[in-house]
Amino acid sequence: MDWALRGGRADWPQLAALGYALGVTAAAIGGLLSGTMLLQGIACLALAHSLVVAAYLIHECAHNSIFVSQAANRRLGAVLSWMVGASYGRYDDIRRKHLRHHSERADVIAYDYRALLLRHPGWLRAVQLAEWAYIPAVDLLMHALVIVLPFTSPKRRDRRTRVLVNLVVRGSLFVGMAWITPTAPLYYALAYLLFLHALRFMDVHQHTYAVLTTLDDGTPQRPAGDRAYEQRNTYSNPLAPTHPWIDRLMLNFGYHNAHHIHPSTPWHALPALHRAQPGSTPDHVLPFAALLRSYHRHRVARVLNGDAPDHAIGAPQDFIGVLGVSFLTAH
Repeated sequence: MDWALRGGRADWPQLAALGYALGVTAAAIGGLLSGTMLLQGIACLALAHSLVVAAYLIHECAHNSIFVSQAANRRLGAVLSWMVGASYGRYDDIRRKHLRHHSERADVIAYDYRALLLRHPGWLRAVQLAEWAYIPAVDLLMHALVIVLPFTSPKRRDRRTRVLVNLVVRGSLFVGMAWITPTAPLYYALAYLLFLHALRFMDVHQHTYAVLTTLDDGTPQRPAGDRAYEQRNTYSNPLAPTHPWIDRLMLNFGYHNAHHIHPSTPWHALPALHRAQPGSTPDHVLPFAALLRSYHRHRVARVLNGDAPDHAIGAPQDFIGVLGVSFLTAH
């Protein structure tokens, strides 16, 4: 297997990010097991961020942006998906879903949770209440569906063994963690919730794409529009363009117009590409402060929201955004 970096020896940022994700995750788990409240608190925050970095490295693998060999990217992506709790689904499914998002210029999914909640008003109220309390219930539901759907959908029967093996292995590790330090699972759960919030904050406002429930149909749909359509319905949300180190903490995922112009560009080259492209126009760059207000104000309305393509968003703080389209849930 060819483990050569796609960018050659100069592509040290990819190795640095990978080393950080692996090393900090391991150290953070050790901190959670320490039983010392202060150290557990620090480890909780560190773990949340290392999971964010690992998740965005999966995104890099999906675009073959790390290694020359697709097989090497696939192998690393599978390992990282296990780290971030996405291993109940297959890496190949994660990659297929995300690449269809690019090729069809839509949010392509297999299962729309909104229809489920509308059929069960009690569940809807529970999810809305949880979201009001800043619990990312929609994301938790989507991850839970990765486990449930193989036992309810004939199209996903072949994932059953994978789900059961992951439940046994991950469940055993969780019980082992609780046996060593009873409070460790609580800090781990908090870190995972913070991780989900960080990912969803970045992606809920990045598109006004149609949501298509055609992922399991097998045949990709024709693109919804041309490249101009793609850029009109894509938004960038860098956290602090004047302080590049802050956006590096999220592997520059906020430079989303640039990513859609050239998806295989590695994360560390996106700011330069952003500055050189029409997608850097001010009306498609959404300021952090306004999006933070939107994230807070519309957290309940966002549960059922679905922005229409070419929807005029108005002021960024009025941009509701869409949930349930994470690249980590392969359905």
